[in-house]
Amino acid sequence: MHTFSNALTGAAITVKVTPRAKATEVTGLMADGTIKIRVAAAPEDGAANNALVGFLSRALNIPTHHIDIMGGFASERKLISLIGISPADVEATMTRLAASASKAKAAGKSEKKVAARK
Repeated sequence: MHTFSNALTGAAITVKVTPRAKATEVTGLMADGTIKIRVAAAPEDGAANNALVGFLSRALNIPTHHIDIMGGFASERKLISLIGISPADVEATMTRLAASASKAKAAGKSEKKVAARK
């Protein structure tokens, strides 16, 4: 008897999106595992969702057609299906991006303090 095999691997993530940002970037990971992402696009005519999908595609190195917004299309919180990437790879990439954003933010604050002292 045959069993099902060769299924595509994938992951499901929850994202909290903030539109109309200066840049599209991961800004952090919440305690419940939700990934916080800012997108530069406005939430009009699906532009913010398209920007989110494009960003995830580039960040995770998977095609856009392997990314589906399964829930929350018109909400700031979205459930996203990712095909062709393991949950561990998603976590590693998002953790790295969140850490990079955190370091950049800290560096920016340090520069502002130095400029204020001058």
